[in-house]
Amino acid sequence: MSTTRDPNGYLRRRPGPTGGRLSRYGGWLPAQPAVYREFLKSHRQLARQRRRDAVEHVPVVAQFEKTIRSDPVMSHLMDQIFLQVAKVPDFDNIDNFEELLYAMDEIVTTAPKFQVAKDEHGNTVGDTVGCPMYLILDLPSNTSAGYDLFRMPAFNKAMADVLNEWGRYLTTPDSGNVLNETDKGWFSPLSLASLEEGRGDFNSTYVCPEPDSPNRGFTSWDAFFTRAFQPSARPVIASHDKSIIHNACESTVYAISRNVMKHDQFWLKAQPYSLYDMLNQNDEDAEMFVGGTVFQAYLSPEDYHRWHAPIDGVITKTVLVPGAYFAALPDEGAEEDDPDLKPGDPHGASTRSQGWLTVASVRALIFIKADNPAIGTVCFIGVGMSEVSTCETTVRPGDRVRTGDQLGMFHFGGSSHALIFPAHAKITFADDVQVDKHLWLNSVIAQVKEE
Repeated sequence: MSTTRDPNGYLRRRPGPTGGRLSRYGGWLPAQPAVYREFLKSHRQLARQRRRDAVEHVPVVAQFEKTIRSDPVMSHLMDQIFLQVAKVPDFDNIDNFEELLYAMDEIVTTAPKFQVAKDEHGNTVGDTVGCPMYLILDLPSNTSAGYDLFRMPAFNKAMADVLNEWGRYLTTPDSGNVLNETDKGWFSPLSLASLEEGRGDFNSTYVCPEPDSPNRGFTSWDAFFTRAFQPSARPVIASHDKSIIHNACESTVYAISRNVMKHDQFWLKAQPYSLYDMLNQNDEDAEMFVGGTVFQAYLSPEDYHRWHAPIDGVITKTVLVPGAYFAALPDEGAEEDDPDLKPGDPHGASTRSQGWLTVASVRALIFIKADNPAIGTVCFIGVGMSEVSTCETTVRPGDRVRTGDQLGMFHFGGSSHALIFPAHAKITFADDVQVDKHLWLNSVIAQVKEE
């Protein structure tokens, strides 16, 4: 597949039914720059019209505004965010806090949509916008003021209220009004091609309550988002071999790190893993993995969002860790070797911050004692990113799991996950486990050498 860069620096792939996918930011940033521009334009126009009409904010957004403005520090930082974003040349964004609030009104009362736009040649293009809140906070998160504000507990408590209210709406029948075959529906030809790219025919891959209906029988957006695989879609390939590690999530490889330290610091470029912080500052848990290996991969909004056991074993502990939702490490933009964005492009800082998010974001920890002593105890971490505010664990301590059994799931948005292996586990990763490569659930990702 050939690639070119458009005038704004986005990597364009052709041919392909949706114009191609971003390899590192896929599902988080629209592959088509026209889609991003149209999304921001429409939300800015709607926000400005609501502001001119003095429309009241929805209650949860009004409370969010009150919380921010009643705290001098948070209020100052919020205003500074937009002053800092305004200094970014040639990039449109929400202009101020008031505009952001009115955009939030729209987002939290609707389901994520498939965005359609016209490209520079007049062609109709489209892309999934599964994380609309992420897009309007993308550039704000890559500011020093955003770094300070988005990590504050009071801010995240207020944001949690907003996201939880939105999450409740996404379980209602009304949220399913975007699940149709119209141009802006998630089952339009353009959207369906995006959902199926690299994943297989939708109806054959996922459990659809009514496969012949326009909405496939999903009763809400959340039901669609947490859809299950068909039993035959992602089989466990080597269930008889207890030295094999299987992929716990349908995901794209972000990083592999060995000889991980108990304590480490995060800098703007390097993001070494810090076990003590990843594991909720529990000294005993961290000690089990000092010198071990971390495998991290991320899910796009189009991916399957349930977690599955990578090994046979027994659940020994589960922990839900509170954290930030939209925090990122501010950086100087995409680096020279970025596969999708031109050097210096400030978009996508959260995606580039995934190593750091393992210590900063809302996350679920699930410890599994492997039946194979050569593996030992493995920790699965489900890392909530942006509007993915709900990490649901469906196993309990004492449960026995077989490879491929469900462990839990994310609700709405996009997300990341990590597997931590102890130092004594001699892990060799499969040849196709490469950074930026999308891997299916239950595929073989590694093997442990038997002593």
